[in-house]
Amino acid sequence: MSAAATRHLSRDPALARLIREVGPPRLAAAIDRKQGPYETLMRAIAHQQLHAKAAEAILGRFIALHPSTSFPDPAAVLAHPETALRGCGLSASKIAAMHDICRHALNGTIPTRRAAVRLTDAALIERLTVIRGVGRWTVEMLLIFGLGREDVLPVDDFGVREGYRVLHGLDTQPKPRALAELGAAWSPFRSYAAWYLWRAAERAKRGTAIA
Repeated sequence: MSAAATRHLSRDPALARLIREVGPPRLAAAIDRKQGPYETLMRAIAHQQLHAKAAEAILGRFIALHPSTSFPDPAAVLAHPETALRGCGLSASKIAAMHDICRHALNGTIPTRRAAVRLTDAALIERLTVIRGVGRWTVEMLLIFGLGREDVLPVDDFGVREGYRVLHGLDTQPKPRALAELGAAWSPFRSYAAWYLWRAAERAKRGTAIA
């Protein structure tokens, strides 16, 4: 499918240049098809506003509270005193959000992976954004990296908008609504477009020019 995606996206001359320099998309390698929506959302909360290494250290301590399982289930998390979770490095707001995720997992609002596969992007966004701390962007990350959906453009993502700015030599980033309109031409491979825009932003940060 990645070959079809690059052919389609290469109709955009700016993206075509980037694709030639970066090569085939490696989006599939970043998708975790074993992880369910509950775990993906919990991990996303831990990562909010933190560098990846710091978030992973916190998650490591959190998971270590339950050595007999690969990831603690909702009931186990709710049974822990807040002091134990704070000891992992989680803030009060993140603990509140994780508790709400646990409650919504137990009441069935958060679907299993098998059930999530059958739901549309829009249905999952509507269903999951009622949870504290879970916004549209968080669900879009679940759709792309958890469920492997190929046509998601997270227009609120700083890196995606920065990548577009860099790619087109703009002074300012496009507004989310404008980027959504511009990105309509990339459908049905907008997740791949986002992946390339992230690469453009990363290259600019390293000082690597796009020819």
